[in-house]
Amino acid sequence: MGQYGKYGPLVKYGLALIAAFWAGGADAACRLALLLALDVSGSVDEVEYTLQLGGVATALEDPAVQSALFDLPESPVSLAVFEWSASSYQREIVGWTTLTGPEALGAVTTRLRSWRRATAPEATGIGGALNHAGDMLATAPFCWKQTIDISGDGKNNDWPVPRDVRGSGQLANATINALVIGQELLRGGDNRLIGVAELSAYFRANVIKGPDAFVEVALGFDDYANAMTRKLLRELSSPPLGWRDPRAPTRYAASDRIPEANNNR
Repeated sequence: MGQYGKYGPLVKYGLALIAAFWAGGADAACRLALLLALDVSGSVDEVEYTLQLGGVATALEDPAVQSALFDLPESPVSLAVFEWSASSYQREIVGWTTLTGPEALGAVTTRLRSWRRATAPEATGIGGALNHAGDMLATAPFCWKQTIDISGDGKNNDWPVPRDVRGSGQLANATINALVIGQELLRGGDNRLIGVAELSAYFRANVIKGPDAFVEVALGFDDYANAMTRKLLRELSSPPLGWRDPRAPTRYAASDRIPEANNNR
């Protein structure tokens, strides 16, 4: 299957395009500022909390993900992680870290596995999490592309609503992807597919943003590591085509608009 497994063709094609872009004279070395935002609201119990953090670490340690991270050492990825619940609660787990090699990555995964939960509000403040993500992106290293990964197992029930903030401020030039987590197996039948389809539709309509934005799905927290691995491989293979300076004033042309059918801003 090769070093990237079944994702090999996609990852190799993406890395080839990124390498070509780099050779063309891009000014910044960092190819991607990747911010992971993890849901720790009241619907996430202690076991699920541990599975989520451990799942991120496991995904980052996946051989295919590591190959995608390190195959372009002259243009590394910078990573940060925070957890969120209500709009009043965001807690940084990993500050911006440039993943220059296994040692830097090992420090991140060790921190994820040793992290302990703090008392957090029960509400689900996706809009607040996006606002905080924008603040963190403003302090990120200068990179070709900025991507936010927001994991969640429920809809927003706090203020502000995500649809109103996802295209504002620092978020205007960022891609927002989502990892939707379905509920665990229910007694008397498996209704996860119905629930996760509804939640995925909500995140597509109200949360994700960008011409290449997408929703990945985990069928329960037991499946979180697999879903995160798939998502990271897809994001790391995405070239910075159409890249523009995220700190520069935004000027939208008609060709920049995202089709209304995608429900993304």
